Amino acid sequence: MLRFVIAIVSNLKRAPKLVSTMRKMSKHKDRYPEKVRYAYALKLIRHIKKSARITTEVYGAENLPKEGGYIMYPNHQGKYDALGIMYAHKEPCTFVMDKAKSYGFLVREIVDLLGAKRLKLDDVRQNMKLMDNITEEVKQGKRFILFSEGGYNHNGNIVKRFKPGSFKCAMRAQVPIIPVTLIDSYLAFNSLKRGPITTKVIFGKPIYYDTYKDMKTTDVATIVRNSIITTMEEYGISDNKIEDSAQII
Repeated sequence: MLRFVIAIVSNLKRAPKLVSTMRKMSKHKDRYPEKVRYAYALKLIRHIKKSARITTEVYGAENLPKEGGYIMYPNHQGKYDALGIMYAHKEPCTFVMDKAKSYGFLVREIVDLLGAKRLKLDDVRQNMKLMDNITEEVKQGKRFILFSEGGYNHNGNIVKRFKPGSFKCAMRAQVPIIPVTLIDSYLAFNSLKRGPITTKVIFGKPIYYDTYKDMKTTDVATIVRNSIITTMEEYGISDNKIEDSAQII
């Protein structure tokens, strides 16, 4: 948490210009294409990373589809997760986050700039409508980050169970599902660790519609979670339990 405060304080001098520019871009999306707005978001992320002394190692970027929409499903560790993935993901993408946490300093501007989705956790009807919107946008080529675990309460490098319902939008859109493994991401803004830190973002191989089209959402959720756990084990993290599930052929 201290590192998060340092990152904010370190950027207070440039904040007025950053905020003003992001708000202008958000208000006039017709004048600022998605790639331009995303590039500006990455500029902010680089400022944050530098001031907080965060290094993010990126692996598996070659696994990302070159064209079309898809949904990335990472494990969830903390406030830095979406920033780390976007830093690693050079083409424009956006994310889904808890509406209650989406109005913080600089957070509101990033959400509006990238057209991110605000999820009201206790409103089932709104959530269903939101998932329908995501389905339609991803069909049109949008790329999303969706945290299937929900919250990140002291998760660390432990991967909690994934919510099957979160996969419905990808399955209805018939788009690739990308498992994304985050390692030590929680150290950035959800720990008391001092000094420089290194996090990892690892893009897994896509799970295409032809593979999952006959599966239940519970099977897809288990497969994605197990893929992330297996990747963690390959990078030396072995505290998670693999669930039995349908196998990818």
